[in-house]
Amino acid sequence: MDIQREIRQEFVMFSLIFFTLTVAFFLMLVHYSKEDKTPVFAQFTEGSLTPSPTLTPPTPTPTESGRAETPTSLPTLTLTVMLTNTPAPTAVLTNTPIPIPTESGPTPTTSVSTLGGTYPSQILNLSDWKLTLPTGKSKSPTEITQPELAKYNNDPWFLVAQGGVRFRAAVNGVTTSGSGYPRSELREMTNEGKEKASWSSTSGIHTMAIEQAITAVPQKKQHVVAGQIHDSDDDVIVIRLEYPKLYVNVDGKNKYTLDANYTLGKRFTVKFEVKDGQTKIYYNNASEPSYVLSKNYSKAYFKAGDYTQSNCSKEGSGLCNDSNFGEVVIYQLSVTHQ
Repeated sequence: MDIQREIRQEFVMFSLIFFTLTVAFFLMLVHYSKEDKTPVFAQFTEGSLTPSPTLTPPTPTPTESGRAETPTSLPTLTLTVMLTNTPAPTAVLTNTPIPIPTESGPTPTTSVSTLGGTYPSQILNLSDWKLTLPTGKSKSPTEITQPELAKYNNDPWFLVAQGGVRFRAAVNGVTTSGSGYPRSELREMTNEGKEKASWSSTSGIHTMAIEQAITAVPQKKQHVVAGQIHDSDDDVIVIRLEYPKLYVNVDGKNKYTLDANYTLGKRFTVKFEVKDGQTKIYYNNASEPSYVLSKNYSKAYFKAGDYTQSNCSKEGSGLCNDSNFGEVVIYQLSVTHQ
């Protein structure tokens, strides 16, 4: 840079001047020593001679750019030699670095939202849901409600992974009092998660759309539920994988095959639409429903996530562990009521 080059030039110039002054000073000492017949080192011991050079630095000339321009002519040097007992001044060298300006601005910071988020609530809108996990005490699984759910994850059962939100339930997980199977599953709520959702199939229009993938099944009983409508008594209709077949299941019976050879990890979309006593299931954004259930029910609510359809009694003691599980990844989830 220009500033560093100018500094180096001025340092070389000053060194030459200092060397010239030193030589002249010693020549002068020899001259006075011959006249006084006094050894040079004796004079230094007595402090009888002290050089006091005065250096007049060049005056920088400002330019239009605001940077000082170094004069091309040599500085004027004045040498004064005095006989005094004052100690010679000591030169001090400093190592203070010269700041070098840069054109780059501050380092940009990346927000959590730009990275996709660290909590599931930053991937999916969970304001009107509560979460049930396969952990806790027997018949009393862990439940997470709002506002805690907004900043909650639980590795490995509920967290951001694979570009979505991962729900996992191992076959040895804690179950609810009304089921023998574990779950890592959302239950629909209202009023920002404060109240349980409850609606009727004969009043209004109720929809839930999910984009998801089933990514794991238990080793023996390879069944997983990945989305359902529940009423006050039991499930009304569910999306169920009995690997490798993906079904619409009603009252425990498979009513319609959505995919006869489903591959684990394959994304699919499913939409539940309830209106006028009819529940329609749309698969992979089809314009026509794949299945229609005509049934009146009330006190209904949506559920989404992983409801593993196996347990230790089904798998056997050798497979009753955390490494044997069902798993679902949800990429998009939306619910509307009209």
